[in-house]
Amino acid sequence: MFYKVSKDKVWDYFILIARFLLAITFIGYGYSKVIDGQFGLSEMEMNTAIKDLSLFKTSWYLFDHEPFKSIIGFSQIICGLLLLFNKTAIIGAFVFLPIVATILIIDLTIMPETLAYGFTWRLSAYILLDILILLHYKEKMKVIWKAVWVNVNTKYKFPILGYLLLPLFAIILEIAIAFPKIIVHFIMYPSETVDILKSFLGF
Repeated sequence: MFYKVSKDKVWDYFILIARFLLAITFIGYGYSKVIDGQFGLSEMEMNTAIKDLSLFKTSWYLFDHEPFKSIIGFSQIICGLLLLFNKTAIIGAFVFLPIVATILIIDLTIMPETLAYGFTWRLSAYILLDILILLHYKEKMKVIWKAVWVNVNTKYKFPILGYLLLPLFAIILEIAIAFPKIIVHFIMYPSETVDILKSFLGF
């Protein structure tokens, strides 16, 4: 028995498929970085002079270092899990965009042309699917848009002088942030810290 299915239901199911595809893809890539060793070089490549390695292989060696590898891997896994569940799908779709866009830029930069061509098509398709997911939830997106962009301001109004003094106060804040580090460094390495300060002050 065939029964009529509404277009909205078909589209809703398509979005569910898209979410699942992006989720398992990201979880798989994240897992390979954290556990399976996606990055890194073979023993023969490690014994090759860096000038003889391609940019792709050199980057693969650099990406194999911590904490970069784990941060990227876990970020992909978390993003994939967020996409799987209805309550966190929008958050997952938002998180997906900057991650996949960064990966696309890296791939275009380091990969050989033939390999980059294939990944460009694939990742661009993933970005399109992610945008479709966000558009599917456009009513909720409108609420988010209003919360983030509409009438967002400081709690109080400040005079023009307050805005003109922002660079000065920003420098003071930057120094204040560094001050605890200087104190700790002075306690651990007093003579070295004094020499650094003398050099900095021109003594």
